[in-house]
This record gives sequence, structure tokens and C-alpha cells, in this order.
Amino acid sequence: MVIREFNIKDLRRVYEIERKSFKDPYHPLFLLELYDLFPSTFLVAEVNFRVVGYVIARKINGEGHIIAIAVDPEYRRRGIGSALMHEVIERLRNKGVKKIWLEVRVSNKEAIEFYKRLGFSIDGVSPHYYSDGEDAIILTLIL
Repeated sequence: MVIREFNIKDLRRVYEIERKSFKDPYHPLFLLELYDLFPSTFLVAEVNFRVVGYVIARKINGEGHIIAIAVDPEYRRRGIGSALMHEVIERLRNKGVKKIWLEVRVSNKEAIEFYKRLGFSIDGVSPHYYSDGEDAIILTLIL
């Protein structure tokens, strides 16, 4: 597995993973906008030269924010998500970040447990965060 920065050629595959992973996938143009804004923390994971996962993060007000992470369902449970998170956390740490936060659907118990295994802890709830009205759990990691 190789973790590297996203490039334009990856867009189709990242969008495909996005559609497979989320009820409300980000539009490809929004993904490109995120790349333009945060190129060093928009990472992809490749297996046999195929993009199988990605993570997007940003530094805002001195803190790190995980915008999105997804792994192709066919490649889950192989450590790809953990590898992506470890790399993006290290990049944020190198930018001087001491705290990282993210949002996840309250119904996504598997993701909540994944983040807890990485050292994140529940920090609150954001009511009606998602377009369908579902609440988000806010998790934080202190570096």
C-alpha cells in the first residue's frame, strides 16, 4: 500500500469511493476545491496502483479538522483507513496542530469505534448536522 497526495487523475476514483461510502456524497467540483485549498492533507491510498481510499483534512484556527475519509467497501478491514489517518495526523502535527476534530453520524457506530481506537474521544453532539436531520457526534484527538 502507498499513501500519497491526491492528484487530478485520482478524481474519478475518489468520487466513486465517495458515492459508495456516503448518503450525500461530495460533488466532484467540491472535491477539487478541497484539493486546491488543502493539497498536502488530501491523501489517497493505493493498492496495486489502484486508489482504494482517501482522507481530506485541513488546519483551521490552529486545529486540525478531518473533513472526510473513506475506503472502498471491497478494501475495508485491511488497515487502509488507519494508515490514512496516521499519515494525515502526522502531517497536521507537523503543521503545529495540537488538537484534531471530526464529525460522524450518530448511527455510524463502526466509524465511532474506529476513531476511538485511534485515540479520539467523544466531545459532543451537533444536532441535525446532516441534510437528512441526523445528529453528528464530534470526536477530538489531543496530540
